[in-house]
Amino acid sequence: ATGVLERARAQLVEALGRSVFSTDGRSLPQVVGDLLRERKLTFAAAESCTGGLVLQRMTDIPGSSDYVKGGVVAYSNELKMQLLGVDAALLKAHGAVSEPVAAAMVDGIRERTGAGVCVSITGIAGPGGGSETKPVGTVVIGVLVPGRPLSVRTYLFPGNREMVRLQS
Repeated sequence: ATGVLERARAQLVEALGRSVFSTDGRSLPQVVGDLLRERKLTFAAAESCTGGLVLQRMTDIPGSSDYVKGGVVAYSNELKMQLLGVDAALLKAHGAVSEPVAAAMVDGIRERTGAGVCVSITGIAGPGGGSETKPVGTVVIGVLVPGRPLSVRTYLFPGNREMVRLQS
């Protein structure tokens, strides 16, 4: 029976590909934390629409002080400028939920914390606040990892406010 289960698990992992982050029951924050610890990297986040949820999930893991440096919840544009150094001109030209602003948020949190791995999240969780060009569920995530170029991507997540925040 063990061989059958192992083959089934292998087939599932093959079918899902890069969507699989754990086959041993570890949560995503546990896997990320273990990778950070193994690579001797630190982590920081600049969050807006998630309201600190990323840092909460990361710090739910015992021993996370080994790699989590901290972060900033900058919900307002004013705090994005004051705490993260986001240029007012970027906010005016592109809006808070945009790839240029997410990139500036990542740069700001890296400069302020010195963390090796930095994440920014800005978006519209709803139920209000959306528009035709940026509907509810629009989320922009920036990721900066040593040795790799900055990655900034825009997503459109389905669901209510809680679902959008969790998917972010």
